[in-house]
Amino acid sequence: MQDLNDLSLFAQVVEHGSFSAASRATGVPKSRLSRRIAQLERDLGVQLLRRTTRQVRVTPLGEAFYERCRAMVSEAAAAREVIEQAREQPGGDLRVSCPVGVAQNLLAPAIGHFMRANPGVRIELETTNRRVDVIGEGFDLALRVREVMEDSSLAVRTFGESQLMLVASPTLLDSIGRPRTPQALEGMPGVGQKPHDGKHVWILRGKSGESIQIAYDPRLVTDEFALLLEAAIAGIGVAMLPRMYCREALERGQVELVLPQFEMPVGTLHAVFPSRKGVTPATRRFLDFLGEVLPECAQVVGMQAPKPPGMHRMV
Repeated sequence: MQDLNDLSLFAQVVEHGSFSAASRATGVPKSRLSRRIAQLERDLGVQLLRRTTRQVRVTPLGEAFYERCRAMVSEAAAAREVIEQAREQPGGDLRVSCPVGVAQNLLAPAIGHFMRANPGVRIELETTNRRVDVIGEGFDLALRVREVMEDSSLAVRTFGESQLMLVASPTLLDSIGRPRTPQALEGMPGVGQKPHDGKHVWILRGKSGESIQIAYDPRLVTDEFALLLEAAIAGIGVAMLPRMYCREALERGQVELVLPQFEMPVGTLHAVFPSRKGVTPATRRFLDFLGEVLPECAQVVGMQAPKPPGMHRMV
């Protein structure tokens, strides 16, 4: 197949009337232009230009050939314009998975602004706390508030961090006692999410950084943080919840911290998506929007800014 760049260079020489003028317009050295056009003529087996020491004239066949080349250059510019317009005003369907609490507390106040600014984008937002299969279930991206899990097929962008807290109702602690050590948690009633590995454990970190795991037998298992919080308030059991979910309950005295002298795991608010290489303009625009609004909204509910870098390929 003929090198399309040579056709574009030929059109530039014809339009500007000389190799020198075309060289100034394109930034391609005059000697290189001459060699490329000469090679084009050899490849085609015809003479397109008549060269003299002072000027360049187009042959009749070159004129006809130039009209086609000019049309090609015009179509290429139009094709690029389509992409540029899509970047400026993306459109299409965007399928997003998002935890219920994040949708209610973080997305709800700002999603209207994105929709107004991007009228061509249609969003299908599935609110669920389960860990969806982004690729297998056909999602463009999924928001999560938990540890960033490794997956070589996904890329990730982080927006903030939420400290996990071990909480229980004062009434429950009055009846069973307030533990002073992690080992004192053993045998205490608990409520929690369905674990990935099937093991229900509370993970704490000591002053020296050692990880301490305390197994528990949950009375309630659900991925709905709101239900876990209400169960903890009702005295059903101890719960480990992100700060953004239990902050108000702590301030109202409905729950209190358990073992506050120990550090708890950190949940990361992040988006995962198949690949930055093939991201659609709508997905990229939505990610940029999330990067603008989520950190600010997250701070309102007690989350911390993400640690740099905020975006990387998961490997």
